[in-house]
Amino acid sequence: MPYAFILSVVGLLCSPVSAAAFPRVVDGDTLELNGIVYRLHGIDAPEAGQKCSKPNGKSWDCGKAAISALEELILGKAVECDDRGQDGYGRTIAVCNVSGDDVNAKMVATGHAWAFRKYSTDYADLEDQAHNSHIGIWITDNQTAPWDYRAQQWTLGQQEAPDGCPIKGNISENGHIYHTPWSPWYKKTKVNVDEGERWFCDEAEAIKAGWRAPYWGR
Repeated sequence: MPYAFILSVVGLLCSPVSAAAFPRVVDGDTLELNGIVYRLHGIDAPEAGQKCSKPNGKSWDCGKAAISALEELILGKAVECDDRGQDGYGRTIAVCNVSGDDVNAKMVATGHAWAFRKYSTDYADLEDQAHNSHIGIWITDNQTAPWDYRAQQWTLGQQEAPDGCPIKGNISENGHIYHTPWSPWYKKTKVNVDEGERWFCDEAEAIKAGWRAPYWGR
Protein backbone atom coordinates (compact mmCIF):
# COMPACT_ATOMS: atom_id res chain seq x y z
CA MET A 1 0.00 0.00 0.00
CA PRO A 2 1.34 3.67 -0.52
CA TYR A 3 3.59 5.08 2.18
CA ALA A 4 3.55 8.71 1.05
CA PHE A 5 2.58 11.93 2.79
CA ILE A 6 4.43 11.11 6.02
CA LEU A 7 3.31 13.80 8.45
CA SER A 8 5.56 13.00 11.40
CA VAL A 9 9.31 12.55 11.60
CA VAL A 10 10.28 8.98 12.37
CA GLY A 11 12.28 8.91 15.58
CA LEU A 12 14.35 6.34 17.36
CA LEU A 13 12.28 6.66 20.51
CA CYS A 14 8.73 5.67 19.69
CA SER A 15 5.98 5.28 22.25
CA PRO A 16 4.04 2.00 22.28
CA VAL A 17 0.35 2.44 21.57
CA SER A 18 -0.95 -1.12 21.44
CA ALA A 19 -0.88 -3.77 24.07
CA ALA A 20 -0.51 -7.35 22.96
CA ALA A 21 -3.60 -8.25 20.92
CA PHE A 22 -4.69 -10.40 18.01
CA PRO A 23 -4.60 -8.59 14.65
CA ARG A 24 -6.02 -8.96 11.17
CA VAL A 25 -4.01 -8.62 7.98
CA VAL A 26 -5.05 -5.89 5.54
CA ASP A 27 -2.32 -6.56 2.96
CA GLY A 28 1.36 -7.46 2.82
CA ASP A 29 2.55 -4.38 4.70
CA THR A 30 -0.56 -3.29 6.62
CA LEU A 31 -2.45 -4.74 9.56
CA GLU A 32 -5.25 -3.75 11.90
CA LEU A 33 -4.89 -4.07 15.66
CA ASN A 34 -7.32 -2.85 18.31
CA GLY A 35 -9.16 -0.83 15.68
CA ILE A 36 -5.96 0.94 14.56
CA VAL A 37 -4.58 0.44 11.05
CA TYR A 38 -0.79 0.09 11.08
CA ARG A 39 1.43 0.61 8.02
CA LEU A 40 4.66 -1.31 8.62
CA HIS A 41 7.58 1.10 8.83
CA GLY A 42 10.43 0.89 6.36
CA ILE A 43 9.02 -1.78 4.04
CA ASP A 44 6.86 -1.98 0.92
CA ALA A 45 5.28 -5.32 -0.04
CA PRO A 46 3.94 -6.25 -3.47
CA GLU A 47 0.34 -5.14 -3.98
CA ALA A 48 -2.38 -7.77 -3.57
CA GLY A 49 -2.90 -8.13 -7.32
CA GLN A 50 0.75 -7.82 -8.27
CA LYS A 51 2.61 -10.64 -9.98
CA CYS A 52 6.36 -11.22 -10.11
CA SER A 53 8.43 -13.04 -12.69
CA LYS A 54 10.18 -16.39 -12.43
CA PRO A 55 13.53 -17.26 -14.07
CA ASN A 56 11.62 -19.24 -16.72
CA GLY A 57 9.65 -16.14 -17.72
CA LYS A 58 6.40 -17.22 -16.09
CA SER A 59 4.78 -15.25 -13.27
CA TRP A 60 3.74 -15.95 -9.70
CA ASP A 61 1.39 -14.16 -7.30
CA CYS A 62 3.97 -12.38 -5.17
CA GLY A 63 1.32 -10.03 -3.76
CA LYS A 64 -0.76 -12.90 -2.43
CA ALA A 65 2.41 -14.59 -1.17
CA ALA A 66 3.30 -11.47 0.83
CA ILE A 67 -0.15 -11.44 2.43
CA SER A 68 0.18 -15.13 3.32
CA ALA A 69 3.65 -14.53 4.77
CA LEU A 70 2.38 -11.74 7.02
CA GLU A 71 -0.56 -13.90 8.10
CA GLU A 72 1.85 -16.69 9.01
CA LEU A 73 3.85 -14.27 11.14
CA ILE A 74 1.02 -12.68 13.09
CA LEU A 75 -2.35 -14.44 12.92
CA GLY A 76 -3.36 -16.01 16.22
CA LYS A 77 -0.38 -14.44 17.95
CA ALA A 78 0.02 -11.55 20.37
CA VAL A 79 1.33 -8.56 18.41
CA GLU A 80 2.67 -5.26 19.72
CA CYS A 81 3.16 -2.18 17.52
CA ASP A 82 4.80 1.14 18.32
CA ASP A 83 3.73 4.58 17.07
CA ARG A 84 5.94 6.50 14.63
CA GLY A 85 3.36 9.03 13.54
CA GLN A 86 0.71 8.90 10.86
CA ASP A 87 0.78 8.98 7.09
CA GLY A 88 -1.59 11.00 4.93
CA TYR A 89 -4.18 8.22 5.02
CA GLY A 90 -4.61 8.14 8.80
CA ARG A 91 -2.59 4.96 9.24
CA THR A 92 -0.09 4.67 12.08
CA ILE A 93 3.47 4.00 10.94
CA ALA A 94 4.88 1.25 13.14
CA VAL A 95 7.34 -1.51 13.81
CA CYS A 96 5.36 -4.51 15.00
CA ASN A 97 6.73 -7.36 17.08
CA VAL A 98 5.69 -10.90 17.93
CA SER A 99 7.51 -12.34 20.96
CA GLY A 100 10.20 -9.69 20.48
CA ASP A 101 10.78 -10.49 16.80
CA ASP A 102 10.55 -7.61 14.33
CA VAL A 103 7.77 -8.49 11.87
CA ASN A 104 8.85 -5.78 9.41
CA ALA A 105 12.37 -7.21 9.33
CA LYS A 106 11.13 -10.75 8.75
CA MET A 107 9.05 -9.68 5.76
CA VAL A 108 12.15 -8.22 4.12
CA ALA A 109 14.50 -10.99 5.20
CA THR A 110 12.27 -13.69 3.69
CA GLY A 111 11.96 -11.86 0.37
CA HIS A 112 8.32 -10.84 0.78
CA ALA A 113 8.87 -7.09 0.86
CA TRP A 114 11.25 -4.41 -0.33
CA ALA A 115 13.11 -2.10 2.03
CA PHE A 116 11.34 1.21 1.44
CA ARG A 117 14.58 3.17 1.14
CA LYS A 118 12.78 6.34 0.09
CA TYR A 119 11.65 6.70 3.69
CA SER A 120 14.06 4.54 5.68
CA THR A 121 17.18 2.41 5.27
CA ASP A 122 16.50 0.42 8.46
CA TYR A 123 16.00 -2.79 6.47
CA ALA A 124 18.36 -2.14 3.58
CA ASP A 125 20.96 -4.66 4.75
CA LEU A 126 18.31 -7.36 5.12
CA GLU A 127 17.07 -6.61 1.61
CA ASP A 128 20.61 -6.93 0.25
CA GLN A 129 20.98 -10.32 1.95
CA ALA A 130 17.66 -11.57 0.55
CA HIS A 131 18.60 -10.25 -2.88
CA ASN A 132 21.97 -11.99 -2.81
CA SER A 133 20.26 -15.22 -1.74
CA HIS A 134 17.70 -14.96 -4.56
CA ILE A 135 14.71 -15.71 -2.35
CA GLY A 136 11.12 -14.56 -2.68
CA ILE A 137 10.80 -11.46 -4.83
CA TRP A 138 14.51 -11.71 -5.58
CA ILE A 139 14.22 -15.02 -7.42
CA THR A 140 14.98 -12.86 -10.47
CA ASP A 141 16.60 -9.41 -10.65
CA ASN A 142 14.03 -7.74 -12.89
CA GLN A 143 11.03 -7.44 -10.58
CA THR A 144 8.86 -4.34 -10.64
CA ALA A 145 8.97 -2.56 -7.28
CA PRO A 146 5.53 -1.92 -5.76
CA TRP A 147 5.88 1.87 -5.99
CA ASP A 148 6.58 1.55 -9.72
CA TYR A 149 3.74 -0.94 -10.12
CA ARG A 150 1.33 1.49 -8.44
CA ALA A 151 2.49 4.32 -10.67
CA GLN A 152 1.99 2.22 -13.80
CA GLN A 153 -1.50 1.08 -12.79
CA TRP A 154 -2.45 4.60 -11.76
CA THR A 155 -1.53 5.96 -15.18
CA LEU A 156 -3.58 3.26 -16.90
CA GLY A 157 -6.54 3.91 -14.62
CA GLN A 158 -6.44 7.65 -15.27
CA GLN A 159 -6.77 7.06 -18.99
CA GLU A 160 -10.17 5.45 -18.56
CA ALA A 161 -11.56 7.26 -15.51
CA PRO A 162 -13.83 10.32 -15.55
CA ASP A 163 -11.80 13.51 -15.08
CA GLY A 164 -8.67 11.42 -14.58
CA CYS A 165 -9.81 10.31 -11.09
CA PRO A 166 -9.32 6.52 -11.16
CA ILE A 167 -10.28 5.34 -7.67
CA LYS A 168 -13.60 3.49 -7.64
CA GLY A 169 -15.87 3.98 -4.63
CA ASN A 170 -18.06 0.88 -4.38
CA ILE A 171 -20.97 0.21 -1.99
CA SER A 172 -21.73 -3.39 -1.01
CA GLU A 173 -22.87 -5.46 1.94
CA ASN A 174 -19.32 -5.05 3.27
CA GLY A 175 -19.68 -1.28 3.39
CA HIS A 176 -18.20 1.62 1.45
CA ILE A 177 -14.99 0.28 -0.09
CA TYR A 178 -12.67 2.00 -2.55
CA HIS A 179 -10.53 0.25 -5.12
CA THR A 180 -7.31 1.73 -6.46
CA PRO A 181 -6.12 0.80 -9.97
CA TRP A 182 -3.75 -1.79 -8.48
CA SER A 183 -6.58 -3.61 -6.69
CA PRO A 184 -7.16 -7.19 -7.94
CA TRP A 185 -10.86 -6.37 -8.21
CA TYR A 186 -10.42 -3.06 -9.97
CA LYS A 187 -11.50 -4.09 -13.46
CA LYS A 188 -14.49 -6.03 -12.13
CA THR A 189 -15.69 -3.13 -9.98
CA LYS A 190 -18.36 -0.92 -11.53
CA VAL A 191 -19.29 2.55 -10.32
CA ASN A 192 -23.03 3.24 -10.23
CA VAL A 193 -23.35 6.96 -9.55
CA ASP A 194 -27.14 6.68 -9.29
CA GLU A 195 -26.74 4.39 -6.28
CA GLY A 196 -24.33 6.70 -4.47
CA GLU A 197 -21.10 5.19 -5.74
CA ARG A 198 -18.44 7.56 -6.97
CA TRP A 199 -14.96 8.19 -8.30
CA PHE A 200 -12.10 9.63 -6.24
CA CYS A 201 -8.92 11.40 -7.30
CA ASP A 202 -6.80 10.08 -4.42
CA GLU A 203 -7.03 7.76 -1.43
CA ALA A 204 -7.08 10.57 1.13
CA GLU A 205 -10.20 11.95 -0.53
CA ALA A 206 -11.89 8.54 -0.41
CA ILE A 207 -11.04 8.01 3.26
CA LYS A 208 -12.27 11.48 4.19
CA ALA A 209 -15.57 10.71 2.44
CA GLY A 210 -16.03 7.56 4.55
CA TRP A 211 -14.77 4.84 2.23
CA ARG A 212 -12.14 2.30 3.31
CA ALA A 213 -9.56 0.17 1.54
CA PRO A 214 -10.43 -3.53 1.06
CA TYR A 215 -9.04 -6.23 3.32
CA TRP A 216 -7.01 -8.79 1.38
CA GLY A 217 -6.02 -11.01 4.30
CA ARG A 218 -8.15 -13.57 6.10
